[in-house]
Amino acid sequence: MSKPLVAVVGRPNVGKSTFFNRICGKRISIVKDVPGVTRDRIYADAEWCGYTFTLIDTGGIDYDSDDIMYTHIRKQAEAAVELADVILLFVDGKEGLLASDRDIADYLRTSKKPVILVVNKLDNNETDNVYDFYELGLGVPMPISSEQSMGLGDLLDEVVKHFDRIEEEDSIGIKIAVVGKPNVGKSSIVNKILGYERVIVSDIAGTTRDAIDTPLSRGDREYTVIDTAGLRRRRGIEYDSVESYSVLRSIAAIKRADVVLIVFDASDEISEQDVRIAGMVHEECKPSVIVMNKWDTVEKDTHTIEKFKKDLDNKLAFMSYYEPIFVSALTGQRVDKIFDYIDKVYDNASRRIPTGILNDVVREAVAVNEPPAPSGRRLKILYATQASVNPPKIVIFVNDEKLLHFSYRRYMENSIRKAFDFSGTPIRIVYNNKNEKEE
Repeated sequence: MSKPLVAVVGRPNVGKSTFFNRICGKRISIVKDVPGVTRDRIYADAEWCGYTFTLIDTGGIDYDSDDIMYTHIRKQAEAAVELADVILLFVDGKEGLLASDRDIADYLRTSKKPVILVVNKLDNNETDNVYDFYELGLGVPMPISSEQSMGLGDLLDEVVKHFDRIEEEDSIGIKIAVVGKPNVGKSSIVNKILGYERVIVSDIAGTTRDAIDTPLSRGDREYTVIDTAGLRRRRGIEYDSVESYSVLRSIAAIKRADVVLIVFDASDEISEQDVRIAGMVHEECKPSVIVMNKWDTVEKDTHTIEKFKKDLDNKLAFMSYYEPIFVSALTGQRVDKIFDYIDKVYDNASRRIPTGILNDVVREAVAVNEPPAPSGRRLKILYATQASVNPPKIVIFVNDEKLLHFSYRRYMENSIRKAFDFSGTPIRIVYNNKNEKEE
């Protein structure tokens, strides 16, 4: 199941961004005592009591303002509410209940989503104003102070209670998100895969506005193909365009996908935005396939594919595990092979290595290249185990993680990848300290 989405909403200047930064552990949102500072959604992953979720910070909703900025902010926040699994409605405990709080509460009730009412800014445990918020009809208000980090644990306990009740998505089988810049042929590839025109195909960039789910059976496997809007650079998106509200849907599609097809235009140079989109997929730890589309338009010789792969090696050095396929949605060239790649990277991401075999590989890697000891103390690798799959997570226990140099981390990952086929999928290697006397 994909990470639940938790949206933080409310009118301007109720402390949403302060809360967001406290929970995510770093200053991501701009915090300033001026309404409207947070204009766009900001996302970060957070963890509480073993639950991992994505927190979405939104700008303040103001239904009374006709200013174009607040109209834009409201639409952004409404898009976040549409995709959220749990909604946190923030109100200001110092100011008390305002008419705009009632307007937002009325709107949130129509979403049919779990809504938790959060009374913020109770820095001195004031409770007089809390009772007024019962009028909103959203259950028991939860008093907190984001500034003082008071009440946050109780609030997060309430949030994660809803995760177990969130129903599995209607999507069937392996979920495949198709992402890329506008006009690289994503919809054409989806239509070719499905065998009929499910999504509009046009030379006009931005034709696909929303993420579209389509179930598909192939052999003995079930899939859901998710076509998404093209992801343009932020400065290429008009301030109040429909496209700007579709970006969250594309990002949410990546988060809930099991495999991501990253579509590049082979007739054009690999751009900074192509690399940025691939980086988003990599950061979400999703197995992926690089689909070089429009291969029919490329003039070829015997070294063409090698030249393209060399360019990919250079541009995608951060994801050296990438799996490329060169196709043409227009002619159908190799499109039928895409599912072979999807199955391959999904199976690799689901691969579980027996503990004994994994430790044999780790021990051999250490024997070939022992960790350096620049400060006189040498890192000792005690043993390893695989903790989970999708993506594969390997835990390596050591005597002191602080002695581990980044170059040795890279060496250990390369050694594991050389021994096991994890092509097309990121792997997470976590180093934990363990007392040798416990062995």
